[in-house]
Amino acid sequence: MKALMFGWEFPPHILGGLGTASYGLTRGMAQQEDMHITFVIPKPWGDEDQSFLRIIGANSVPIVWKDNDYDYVRQRMEGKMSPEEYYHLRNGIHYDYTRIGTDDLGCVQFSGRYPDNLLEEIGNYEAVASVLASQLDFDIIHSHDWLTSPAGVFAKHISGKPLVIHVHATDFDRSRGNVNPTVYAIEKRGMDEADHIMCVSKLTRNTVIEKYHQDPRKVSTVHNAVEPLAHPEEFQKHPRKDKVVTFLGRITMQKGPEFFVEAAARVLQKTKGVRFVMAGSGDKMNEMIDLVAKRGIADKFHFPGFMRGKQVQEMLAESDVYIMPSVSEPFGISPLEAMQVGTPSIISHQSGCAEILTHAIKTDYWDIDAMADAIYAIVKYPAMYESLHTLGREEVNNIKWYDAGLKVRAIYDKVINERRY
Repeated sequence: MKALMFGWEFPPHILGGLGTASYGLTRGMAQQEDMHITFVIPKPWGDEDQSFLRIIGANSVPIVWKDNDYDYVRQRMEGKMSPEEYYHLRNGIHYDYTRIGTDDLGCVQFSGRYPDNLLEEIGNYEAVASVLASQLDFDIIHSHDWLTSPAGVFAKHISGKPLVIHVHATDFDRSRGNVNPTVYAIEKRGMDEADHIMCVSKLTRNTVIEKYHQDPRKVSTVHNAVEPLAHPEEFQKHPRKDKVVTFLGRITMQKGPEFFVEAAARVLQKTKGVRFVMAGSGDKMNEMIDLVAKRGIADKFHFPGFMRGKQVQEMLAESDVYIMPSVSEPFGISPLEAMQVGTPSIISHQSGCAEILTHAIKTDYWDIDAMADAIYAIVKYPAMYESLHTLGREEVNNIKWYDAGLKVRAIYDKVINERRY
């Protein structure tokens, strides 16, 4: 089985959960002996793990014909692509993309991020997909989230191969219902054109069916998982006087950071032996700093900024409690990562991971009194902490990406077989 996957980010260069999920899922799927994955991202950085898949940088795919000799292409493409492949892909240019600015090789450059001209980059990525769809050998197309769904749709039209859309989040989640009509239109067209839609939770599946008017028969749930830690013994909690309660994620309205601050203020009315950490960045960060000052708890609050990779595990391992008070969270991998290093987690009922986690405390995102009570119980009662520490770690160690990969493969087989008959 050969899958052509379109993604937007891949570790170690990630800006959110999309890259983490893409890595975990593809690594889990690659354990199937006959599974071969070509993963396209806008801009690889050269240090991605390609031991279990092949990564193609959209910024290395020619979309405008340029006459360049072999040695020049080899020099310019060193470490990215062979001259033979460059010429092979160049033969797949069937559309006039001269309106798009390209370099001397006919390739378009991408930021590898989420720039102000994101819609332009999505359109350029779609152009790249047309070339790849013409020249690569694959059985199925798999697009991750709305950013890559136009590319997936175009690739389907060109190749005639089936398309699976993987919904990691919708604009209803990101905007608290204040949906961007342009984004919604892109999301809906991708879903309408897809042969099947995979959602990271039942919560997201319901949104896709109800808000995007999709046939329930073509929408499935494939819950996320967590990547096993190679050396879990590396992550130890250092002895200290104060307990640490952590929020780690994008500081945006979707994640409910204000509820974390308000719950912290409630806890600190009862006890002073607790410190709170809001790790991450986002458009509500300054507002949260102001709210912390307004509540008079600035001496107990820390804003360390955006973290990635090993920094995340170290922060989670040093914490006594992890909390994710998301208003609308399609899944939420971070509580699984916290429980993996033995840190008890509090999550909102409005998160997809609440569907599969038993040994995490669940509250409504708006119920700051319940959140505060849960934090207080974990930091003040050792038996509560130990129970969640032990049982939570055991639980998440059995939530494997390999199993998620088997579900995706079953969907692939079903979609391909339906196409045949």
